[in-house]
Amino acid sequence: MTNKDIIKTFRLVTSLMELHGANPFKTRAYSSAIQSMENAGTPLFELSADQLVEIGLSKTMAGKLILLFETGTFKELSELKEETPEGVIEMMGLSGVGPKKIATLWKELEIDSLEKLKVACEENKVQTLKGFAAKTEAKILQQVIFLQENRKRLHYAKAEVIALNILTFLNDKGFKACTSGELSLHREIVDTLSFTVETESTKALIGILSELDSIDLDEERSIPLTLRGATKDTGSLIEIYVASPQEYIKLSFKNSATPAHLQLSKDNVSPSLNDILRKEDVVSYKEIYEKAGLPFFPPELREGIFDEQFLKEGIPTLVEDHDLRGSLHNHSDYSDGQNTLREMAEFLKNEGYEYLGISDHSKTAFYANGLSVERIQKQHQEIDELNKELAPFKVFKGIESDILSDGSLDYDDDVLATFDFIVASIHSPLTMTKEVATKRLITAIENPATTILGHPTGRLLLRREGYPIDHKAVIDACAKHNVVIEINSSPWRLDLDWRWAKYALDQGVKLSLNPDAHAVEGYADMHFGLLVGRKAGLTKEMTLNALSKDELENYFNTKKGK
Repeated sequence: MTNKDIIKTFRLVTSLMELHGANPFKTRAYSSAIQSMENAGTPLFELSADQLVEIGLSKTMAGKLILLFETGTFKELSELKEETPEGVIEMMGLSGVGPKKIATLWKELEIDSLEKLKVACEENKVQTLKGFAAKTEAKILQQVIFLQENRKRLHYAKAEVIALNILTFLNDKGFKACTSGELSLHREIVDTLSFTVETESTKALIGILSELDSIDLDEERSIPLTLRGATKDTGSLIEIYVASPQEYIKLSFKNSATPAHLQLSKDNVSPSLNDILRKEDVVSYKEIYEKAGLPFFPPELREGIFDEQFLKEGIPTLVEDHDLRGSLHNHSDYSDGQNTLREMAEFLKNEGYEYLGISDHSKTAFYANGLSVERIQKQHQEIDELNKELAPFKVFKGIESDILSDGSLDYDDDVLATFDFIVASIHSPLTMTKEVATKRLITAIENPATTILGHPTGRLLLRREGYPIDHKAVIDACAKHNVVIEINSSPWRLDLDWRWAKYALDQGVKLSLNPDAHAVEGYADMHFGLLVGRKAGLTKEMTLNALSKDELENYFNTKKGK
């Protein structure tokens, strides 16, 4: 369990206690424990009960945490879940609808599921309740529809973990297997967990899969060469394509590409990839492309969207994990991060990286402990000291400056000039028309202080749609003003979207694979941003944080006109 998972569980307990009208003293005890966990600079799972007490937890809370580690639950969590309909717990995922309002919906309208809540909103019953206006009802309905549509879908990061567990299980049992469909294409959202498995006996495979606790096979929906089922915890769909040893290469390749990509041919006269699969014997994916007279397309590029352009310009040499030299857009405990600045820097250095770009929240983000001018000065002094101590590793001075409603950044020019780089991001308000959002972003892009445009649409995958923007206009402005666009690598964002990242690259805009890390564990999210970048054809040369420390320093200085 990660710290994020643990904190999420304790927050659920706090919300459920409030939902059921528990003693506020007990609720505050959990809130206090959550605060101590957020400030912990080490994985909680690795700590003993005594060590948990040392970081600020009470003995009682430490005991609950140990039980959670050992059994997956503890008394209060189990009891609260038993007392609360599953649908009510799901309703608590609605933004802006706190536990007290959920309790009102549940008790006064007997709403205990998203389905019932949707009907109540459509019948205008919710707005009749105290504290619920018509506007609130409309927003709730919009969220309910969004949640229902995405209920069984998975972030790629979650899907990847499930897939690796299934593949490891199958490999250990002697089966050759690989991911297929959205998994092999590295889509940001996975609707179906797909696999191709080599076996001469479907019956034997079914028998082995019955030993896997994490999935349920559905015999009624399965057919002889396609097994279907779902994950037990999320209900996400699973498809397992069965191939004989003779057909495994062909079928696994076919399942790794979209139908549009499979129709690709060298000149619309020569055999397509589909033709090769039907007529030729092959022993590798590379041979399939060779027999079609085509260059090899890496898995991420098999979407069939940019095929003609890649054929004309050549398949790019895609950026790799080992190309990344540092991490930009990261938060320390100066704002809302969990680790100290020193811990964030030392971790990256020990991992072999050359630099850290620290970019804590700016003063407007008071809810995230944004930095005042005085605290900026204090942080810069600490950075200077760390740079002397950790050399040749370097900490670059950055800030995630809020883009205000008029498009300006939230510090004076003389303060902005003290930073090496600035990530400009919108955090609030998020409700805007396309015209307003686009103008706001472009105004910030035109500011000479802006180095990187952060999470351009503000989306949270499966939770919140981004504000609408004119992508072309925003990207064109970045090209004109030499502003980098980040691919925010948090699995919940992956923003800029890869479909528009390709357009950015075509306009000569560099991209930065930024983890938006709020703890040292968050650096690993660069992996997901890298997959998104690769889908757009991102190369090492067009990746900002693939520059060496000296190259990046020169880049920042040139941008600032030094």
